[in-house]
Amino acid sequence: MLGSPRRCCDGLTRRQTLQAGALALLEGFNLPTLLKAEESRKSHERPGKAKNVILLYLLGGAATQDMVDMKPSAPAEIRGEFKPIPTNVSGIQICEHLPRMAQWMHKVAIVRSLNHKAGCHNCLPSYTGYEVPPPDQHPRDTDPPSMGSVCEYLNRGQGDFPAYVYLPCWLGWGQVFRRAGPYAGFLGKRFDPLITECAPYGDKEAPPTSPGQPRVVRGEPFLPNSVLTGDFTIDRLNMRRTLVQQVDDQLRRAESQGALSSFDRIQQRAFSLLTSARMRAAFDLKSEDPRLLERYGRTLFGHSTLIARRLVEAGVRFVNVTWDLFWDRVQIDYDAWDTHTRNFAILRENKLPHFDQTYTALLDDLDQRGLLDETLVVVMSEMGRTPKINGNAGRDHWTYCYSMFFAGAGIRGGTVYGASDAQAAFVKDKPVSTADICATIYQCLGIDPDLPILDHGGRPHPIANGGQPIYDILG
Repeated sequence: MLGSPRRCCDGLTRRQTLQAGALALLEGFNLPTLLKAEESRKSHERPGKAKNVILLYLLGGAATQDMVDMKPSAPAEIRGEFKPIPTNVSGIQICEHLPRMAQWMHKVAIVRSLNHKAGCHNCLPSYTGYEVPPPDQHPRDTDPPSMGSVCEYLNRGQGDFPAYVYLPCWLGWGQVFRRAGPYAGFLGKRFDPLITECAPYGDKEAPPTSPGQPRVVRGEPFLPNSVLTGDFTIDRLNMRRTLVQQVDDQLRRAESQGALSSFDRIQQRAFSLLTSARMRAAFDLKSEDPRLLERYGRTLFGHSTLIARRLVEAGVRFVNVTWDLFWDRVQIDYDAWDTHTRNFAILRENKLPHFDQTYTALLDDLDQRGLLDETLVVVMSEMGRTPKINGNAGRDHWTYCYSMFFAGAGIRGGTVYGASDAQAAFVKDKPVSTADICATIYQCLGIDPDLPILDHGGRPHPIANGGQPIYDILG
């Protein structure tokens, strides 16, 4: 609408949008199935302790055995260089380089038995619970929808803000490789997240980076196409909107309402972003207390996480913050959490101090504002790392056992669920699937994990793909 006159915001022409809508109608989205799905949606709604979710996604596969599942009695080539420290919960130890997190363990629940067999760097399982290995890692319109997209779908366009925002850039942006996972899949692009943009940079005085020697990533996320340029005023924008609405009214008389729904939703979002002072204010860090900015850390991850807090405070239900890789577009951080080389040096000097700072700042900020009891904070990766350290002092890909953790609304803090074996190689007790993690998040939100949604053929699929909530960690 606001760029090319030929294409919508999702890259589709109006003709293509109409064709896609017509195909969807032919493939099962007729009136009876839609009405049935709507009734099912209402019957599966339930009270939940979490009003919002903030997901901190550590792309690349964090070495969680060097963070929250330490193995101090294992051989040196397994246990690594770090030592465990006690937390404020008796019997729970975590890494010495997470000292601030150690003082928040009373609010945190660690899951140490997460596993899947859907392939390395496959992000689809962690966002959807769908664990079938794909032919590649590109998003498809046949994928199951992400948790955030389900929240957007259930939101039904209520409120001024979208229900799902993704920071600071689309997943894989730093590699120029869009990864599957965070999208709406067969629900349709209209339920994709609002994805921000960023212009990351490194400290000027730092030397050029190389694999295994990342720099700190600076920058802020910003809204796409959210600034009126030149003499284009709000009044002119509203006039253009009125003219467009008149054209659309004529088209609706000739075409089905369903065929234009995707375009309408994206169009409405574009106008809302340009005219919503509240949305722009949520991204305006210039108005923030400098002491709070320092507390979160003046990094891209820190700024994105602070904006995530501001967004949930404003009413956004699901906010994702990804610690992405930046090695192709901007050569700052080649690996993110994919530490094939110098695993311990990277974690000690770069990743863990900044994560510890930002994560605990978020928990403290939410708690001080009375939001922690209604906001679920989730930290996870798409996989873990090998138990044995390789010849480059790194750890390689591993999906057979790794950890993640919850905090905040609906969570019984100071708990550990599941266990890995003596080398953090395989699950020893209480295995957990990615579908179980998704089901737990839905349960906290008051959404039935078994809520069925229809694919393009009108076939129902439970939103958590068969996962079961981990009731032992729910408060």
